[in-house]
Amino acid sequence: MAQVEKRSGGCQCGKVRFEVTVDLGAPVISCNCSMCGRSGTLLTFVPADQFTLLSGEGELTDYRFNKHVIHHLFCKVCGIKSFARGSGPKGPTVAINTRCLDDIDIEKLNITRVDGKSR
Repeated sequence: MAQVEKRSGGCQCGKVRFEVTVDLGAPVISCNCSMCGRSGTLLTFVPADQFTLLSGEGELTDYRFNKHVIHHLFCKVCGIKSFARGSGPKGPTVAINTRCLDDIDIEKLNITRVDGKSR
């Protein structure tokens, strides 16, 4: 069942803030690749037009690895990656770290494990 709603979120220090329209009933990805496995991100993906960066553009630093196609954006102040930008099959996409959504209950998410380490 779809649980589409507008949510806000951001980094730990509050410099980076965003709003996103997201379906929290859809599967959330727990990947074991070298980055996600170390940082513990739980990712959901939305079209870029469902994401609005409210503040902190100047506080973001970009890191790309592997195929260098995803912009992993970190807060320069606290180091938290609350989202990443890239392209999906349907165009520009934003990967949201659901752990960075305000008042999220991780236990209620539909978590799907992905073996990114083997890719």
